[in-house]
Amino acid sequence: MDVFLQTGRLRLRRFTAADAGHLVALDGDPEVMRYLTNGRPTPREVVEGEVLPSILRCYEHSEAGRWAAEDPADGGFLGWFSLQPPPDGGTAELDLGYRLRSSAWGRGYATEGARALVRKAFADLGTQRVFAQTMAVNTRSRRVMEKAGLRYLRTFHLEWDDPIPGTEHGEVEYELLRAQWLHRETAGCSGRARPFQCSCTATGCSSR
Repeated sequence: MDVFLQTGRLRLRRFTAADAGHLVALDGDPEVMRYLTNGRPTPREVVEGEVLPSILRCYEHSEAGRWAAEDPADGGFLGWFSLQPPPDGGTAELDLGYRLRSSAWGRGYATEGARALVRKAFADLGTQRVFAQTMAVNTRSRRVMEKAGLRYLRTFHLEWDDPIPGTEHGEVEYELLRAQWLHRETAGCSGRARPFQCSCTATGCSSR
């Protein structure tokens, strides 16, 4: 097992070809996919032929990517977290993402994993900027971004071939810069610190 990192309640490891079923089940939950496809599942053939091969290829040219999230106690699959690099595999700017099984929601896993990845990016990968995007109406996801230390940057509008309810309100982008993270680390964190100094829900959300 190629473990990327482990927190108190999560183990993040590389995906393997054996994880196709896990991804099919995750993307087959209408609640998980609500803010991504309006609840429509990702077909198995797309997972096996496109999604999973893309994840595995990323490991070949980047230290960043997407990792399966497991319960370290029993190895149960909980979903995934990612620090998605640009096409060239660089780590200067990474896109924070996460998608968790609905049965894992409401336990703080998304915030725990997101915070751990933010730290990993700045402390180990030399990242200068971590950002995340979601639908403006996805308030739970936005709250997780804030808890992870990211700050609201902008609202923008995209053209979609298949717009879903809420698209008319646009997408939002949050970010955390290396200098801000270093300031937070130097100042020290507490539960009462401002959002940009410390840290989406586990709603299964990620960049649309």
